[in-house]
Amino acid sequence: MKKAAFLDRDGVINIDHAYVGRWEDFEFVPGAVDAMRKLHQAGYALVVVTNQSGIARGKYSEADFHRLTEQMRDYLQTQQVELAAVEFCPHLPDGQVAEFRIDCGCRKPAPGMILRAALELELDLAASVMFGDKSSDIEAAQAAGVGRAFLLAKDGRGEPAELPVSLVAERSSSLATAAAVLLG
Repeated sequence: MKKAAFLDRDGVINIDHAYVGRWEDFEFVPGAVDAMRKLHQAGYALVVVTNQSGIARGKYSEADFHRLTEQMRDYLQTQQVELAAVEFCPHLPDGQVAEFRIDCGCRKPAPGMILRAALELELDLAASVMFGDKSSDIEAAQAAGVGRAFLLAKDGRGEPAELPVSLVAERSSSLATAAAVLLG
């Protein structure tokens, strides 16, 4: 079984410009690509786990999301970064697009995306790590049994948000600094 680095997308990998659905609006957080490369080189399967309520809100389509994801993957491959999987949740119980207006088990803080990736990729969750910028990322990781978690500052700037006392995570300013701590 492999260990994984689970990565939230908006606010961790890319600047969260709110409902990013086009490559033209996608901007990597400084240091994120290098951190992902180092994690990959250290033997972590890189798995993006991202809530994409913009689909359910009608801000962009599922096809737009897939197109952006392919462009992100293509760019990352030119940087020697290979994503093992990109799991996404397009659902939102009060969304505007009827087909995505459901209460699901994949929208973080639910662990569905992590558990699905673990099953498909044969991942060792206890040996894995989650990098997120919201308490819902950490809650999903804990519910799935991910061994370690880092709460990052949104967009790699400032200080991470506070967590409820029931959630345990190391705090770091960015993916780059958290990866450096993890990899020693």
